[in-house]
Amino acid sequence: MVEKYINRQVFNSQEDFKANFKINVPDNFNFAYDVADEWAAIQPDKKALCWINDKGEHIDFTFKEIKEQSAAAASYFQSLGIGKGDMVMLILKRRYQYWFAILGLHKIGAVAIPATHLLTTKDIIYRCNVADIKAIVCVGEELVIRQIDDALPHCPTLKHLISIGPEIPAGWLDFGKGTEEAKPFVKPENPNGNDDIMLLYFTSGTTGQPKMVIHNFTYPLGHIITAGYWQNLKEGDLHLTVADTGWAKAAWGKLYGQWIMGACIFVYDHGKFTAADMLRVMQDYRITSFCAPPTIYRFLILEDIAKYDLSSLKYCEVAGEPLNPVVFEAFYKATGIKMMEGFGQTETTISIANYPWMEPKPGSMGIPSPAYDMDLLTADGRSAEDGEMGEIIFRTDRFKPVGLFMGYYRDPELTGQIYHDNVYYTGDIAWRDEDGYYWFVGRNDDVIKSSGYRIGPFEVESALMTHPAVVECAITGVPDEVRGQVVKASIILSRQYKSQAGPGLIKEIQDHVKKVTAPYKYPRIIEFVEELPKTISGKIRRVQIREKR
Repeated sequence: MVEKYINRQVFNSQEDFKANFKINVPDNFNFAYDVADEWAAIQPDKKALCWINDKGEHIDFTFKEIKEQSAAAASYFQSLGIGKGDMVMLILKRRYQYWFAILGLHKIGAVAIPATHLLTTKDIIYRCNVADIKAIVCVGEELVIRQIDDALPHCPTLKHLISIGPEIPAGWLDFGKGTEEAKPFVKPENPNGNDDIMLLYFTSGTTGQPKMVIHNFTYPLGHIITAGYWQNLKEGDLHLTVADTGWAKAAWGKLYGQWIMGACIFVYDHGKFTAADMLRVMQDYRITSFCAPPTIYRFLILEDIAKYDLSSLKYCEVAGEPLNPVVFEAFYKATGIKMMEGFGQTETTISIANYPWMEPKPGSMGIPSPAYDMDLLTADGRSAEDGEMGEIIFRTDRFKPVGLFMGYYRDPELTGQIYHDNVYYTGDIAWRDEDGYYWFVGRNDDVIKSSGYRIGPFEVESALMTHPAVVECAITGVPDEVRGQVVKASIILSRQYKSQAGPGLIKEIQDHVKKVTAPYKYPRIIEFVEELPKTISGKIRRVQIREKR
């Protein structure tokens, strides 16, 4: 399948990859027809999706079944008057109906808006009104249903409430019944063009109201690099990405690139996460490829991994937040597998990554993707030298990357602030070493300027994480009359150290950081906290810590 969309599949070096990788974009590309349905035509019995839950249920879906179910969903949506360009929110957690619904929306040219079940009534009202959402398809759980019902009177564009069950309240539609009774699907004459909106993601909003990131119908092709070269997937692999379908990470690891590569997507639909359960699932189902944020790996390495047979596991990737080297080393020691870190945003596909022909450096994001014309810009507008911090930018004057967002929906002013003159400014700061590897520093607003030094939160957090007392931490800058800013650490202590919280432990941690990294980076202020403020996607809200002072 993938050979239809790239000019060459095998590369032996980064130089070869950069010089020769190219995505061939056909006219009117539609992932649902051109990939999912195409697999159903050539290999109908090929396994597409392996779904299990924490209640012991297990269902496998072939591409033939995926085609049939997504066609039924498309027909059902049409019967409700949903069509090209209509906005439909999907709050489906990890239920298998998500794949039927999103492909069904693709087939009729509607816009899918994946969302988390953690949204409050206020969040739902905001989203419905700024995006003119016409329908919501959600899990039939009491809290989710109640939040949406409470929002409904304040959402004039919201016409259809659809539940997949188990609860189907009065006034709601039954997704299962609707798709079962749907008429045979007839493909619309012109479901989409390449530049039509296919996906809308609300970003997690670390500093204000979430932005509406829109992607067009060519976006899935950008994930060929994500799945084929960062995740190193081959046809027949069984890939597990740990992500709720409400996040862009699900598009990275649970749908587009994986099926283009011919891999089977594994979904573990669970409630409360436990590392032991995840390791057991990886063992019992013979997972070959695994991707998760560093937080998940931090829990995994606290388990006795040697108790589990992970011999099927060939490749592991990490993204979502920077990876502390101490986690890399512990996982490698336990499994013999070197985690391949990658970097990207909701606005992009994978843009910096470690690839199969590379030796990963613990803590480094890797090397730029050939799909992006990347540079690091210093504060005075120069291209950064090796070892010098700069903002990650993507130039689009020579070519626009397949997978780069279209802009922020209905907000040309905001789009223009970060994407103008053929340059997209990511807002993320990094530096490059002499081997061409990139190292994450932090968001532009999070970099601390102290006594003439620029200090990235991540490097201090990485040093802190090597102390046994530290379970989780966040670094922020505090105003200081003499130094401009000083480094402050908010730390969650391990259970064994909580009774020692006090001046003695503070000095011990400060001395430890001075030894592990440059002495000027040590936290002059340390506070011990029970929890850190986070967005609903789990990212630390440093702005809230700064405001708390």
